[in-house]
Amino acid sequence: MAGYVLAIDQGTTSSRAIVFDKNQKIAGSGQKEFKQHFPKSGWVEHDPEEIWDTVVWAIKEAISKAGIKASDLSAIGITNQRETVVVWERDTGKVIHNAIVWQDRRTASYCDKLKRQGLEKTFTKKTGLLLDPYFSGTKLSWMLANVKGARARGAKGDLCFGTIDTFLIWRLTGGKSFVTDATNASRTLMFNIATNDWDHELLEILRVPEAMLPQVLDCAADFGMTDASIFGAEIPILGVAGDQQAATIGQACFQPGMMKSTYGTGCFALLNTGKDIVRSKNRLLTTIAYRLDGETTYALEGSIFVAGAAVQWLRDGLKVIKAAPDTGTLAASADPSQEVYLVPAFTGLGAPHWDPDARGAIFGMTRNTGPAEFARAALEAVCYQTRDLLDAMHKDWKNDGRETVLRVDGGMVASDWTMQRLSDLLDAPVDRPTILETTALGVAWLAGSRAGVWPNQKEFAKSWARDQRFEPKMDEATRKTKIKGWKDAVRRTLSA
Repeated sequence: MAGYVLAIDQGTTSSRAIVFDKNQKIAGSGQKEFKQHFPKSGWVEHDPEEIWDTVVWAIKEAISKAGIKASDLSAIGITNQRETVVVWERDTGKVIHNAIVWQDRRTASYCDKLKRQGLEKTFTKKTGLLLDPYFSGTKLSWMLANVKGARARGAKGDLCFGTIDTFLIWRLTGGKSFVTDATNASRTLMFNIATNDWDHELLEILRVPEAMLPQVLDCAADFGMTDASIFGAEIPILGVAGDQQAATIGQACFQPGMMKSTYGTGCFALLNTGKDIVRSKNRLLTTIAYRLDGETTYALEGSIFVAGAAVQWLRDGLKVIKAAPDTGTLAASADPSQEVYLVPAFTGLGAPHWDPDARGAIFGMTRNTGPAEFARAALEAVCYQTRDLLDAMHKDWKNDGRETVLRVDGGMVASDWTMQRLSDLLDAPVDRPTILETTALGVAWLAGSRAGVWPNQKEFAKSWARDQRFEPKMDEATRKTKIKGWKDAVRRTLSA
C-alpha cells in the first residue's frame, strides 16, 4: 500500500481536500469557495448541492496535484463544519431545503421558549450543550415545521437528517451509508453523551422522528466505500470527526489537560478532560472529544462565533484591507495611545456569555481612529475572547493550571503579531505547530491508522512538531488595563 490518505475538510466558506503521503506530508490539495446565503437578518444558509460540487472538485484537484490515481488512496477521512443541518429524500437524495448553517440564529425565540419551560437543564445534563440556536436540533425542528409535509415524511422514514459529514458520506457511497460519528452527533442537542445514543426524551421535546437519524459510529470506523463512478475507484471512508474535534486529534491533544484552539471563521478551544464528563459551572460546553474502540474521551469547549470572520469584515465590509494577511502589519502600526475595542457580536456572542441577541459594537474611537486601529481591534478581539474561555476553563477544570500551553491552528495563526498578542493577553505560552492543517491531519490520521498505513496514537503524538513558541512579553499593568477595558465593552454590548 502506498499509504496515501485523502482528507476532506468541508468548512463554512470553502471545501478543501488534501492528499497526505505515508509520512503525513501534504502531497496535493484543492480548495473551492462557495456562496453564503443570508435570506433574512441573522439567517445563514448554504446550498448543499454547491457544497457537494465543490467537494468533488476539490478531491479531483487534490488527487491530480498529488500525481496519483484514486486507486492509490488507502483511505478517506472527513471533517466538517459542525451543527449545520441538511435534510434530503431517502429515495432520490434530493435536499428539501437549503442547509441551515451553524451561525444561523433563526431559532433564538424557540430556544427561549424551551428555556421558559424549564427544559435547559434537561438538555444540558444529557448533551452537555446549552439551548442556543447554534446547535442542530432546533434548526432541524424549524425545518420540519416550515417545509410542507416534512415532519410526516420524516416519521415514515422518507427523509434523512444529517450534519455535513452524513450528507457527504451518503453522496460518496451512492446512498449506501447513512452514518455519522460520535463527535458530530454530540453537537445536535439530541445525543446523550453519557449513554452514547440518540435520546428519546429530547427527540420528543424537539418533535424529531428517530427514523430520520443516522447510525452513530466511532471516529475511526467503516463508514462505507465510495462509489467507483465518482473518482474511478472504490475508496474506504475510515475516519470522521467534526472540525474542532479533528483539530484536537491533529494537535495530538490525547492527554487530559491538553488544550488546542482553532482560529478560522470562528474560534473554538477544546480542553481534553479524559474519561470524565466535566459539568461546566461557567457556561462552557461539555462535549465528546473523540470515541475510539468504543471508549469515549470528553472535553470542555468554548465557542467564539467570530474570529477570522472579523478580518473578512474588514476586507469585504469596510474594505480597509485588500487581503487577510495585511491585517497583522496594519495592526502593528496602530496608535498605541488609542484603546479601541471591537466586540464582534455580528451573530450574537458565544461562550461564556451565550447571548444570541447581542450585536457588534466598537468602543473607544476618536477623531484619529483609522484602519490601523480597526485592524488591531479586530485581532485583539479574538485574543480577548480566548482569554474569556481560558478563564472559564480554569474555573471548571481544577487540576488544570495557569501554566497551560495552548496549541493553536487555523488560518489566523500564520500572523506572528496576532499570536504574540494572544500570548501577551493570555499570560501563557502559545505553541504553533509546523503543520497548520491540523483539522485535515486529524481525520487523515483516523483514517490512515484504521487502514493500517499510518502510525498508532502513541507514535502519531510523538510526530507532533512545534514551529514556534510565543511567550508573554506584555507587562502585568498593561494587560490588566486592556482586559478591564474589554470586559467593560462586552458588558455594554450584552442584550440583557
